[in-house]
Amino acid sequence: MDGKPPEKTGTPSPTVKLLRLRPKTEGDIPLPCYMTPGASGMDVCAAVETDLVLSPGEIRLIPTGFAVALPPGHEAQIRPRSGLAVAHGIGIINAPGTIDADYRGEVMIALINHGKKDFIVHRGDRIAQMVIQPVCRAKIEAVLQLDDTSRNAGGFGHTGVS
Repeated sequence: MDGKPPEKTGTPSPTVKLLRLRPKTEGDIPLPCYMTPGASGMDVCAAVETDLVLSPGEIRLIPTGFAVALPPGHEAQIRPRSGLAVAHGIGIINAPGTIDADYRGEVMIALINHGKKDFIVHRGDRIAQMVIQPVCRAKIEAVLQLDDTSRNAGGFGHTGVS
């Protein structure tokens, strides 16, 4: 699509700066962009030089060819693409991956093949999506006791299966 921000929602859109790291050799790789007006995430493409085989169970870092400058108070979350997950078992091992506002290196995508067959990553394939989110930085207070709640320390499955 055209890389324009999604439709107006009443909240001003942050400006995200993208830098092509190797414009002479990777100018054909699309920068992240929103594929539809209502999309939450921008599709991110693989900047591999040649086809890359991802075997079942294998994890590989896939280059994207870009670096990002996010405004203070924001992060970029790197998330799997649902179509790749359902059709091929392809995910992101640390989903969602976080790109901090002060990181300026190449965005790399940690793909994992959960499927039963080899998956081939081709140059320019859309392999992930990037969602820009505001970040809340908490103030930390060490205490001797926490407030009681109706749940308290109830953990996994404490409310039942159904």
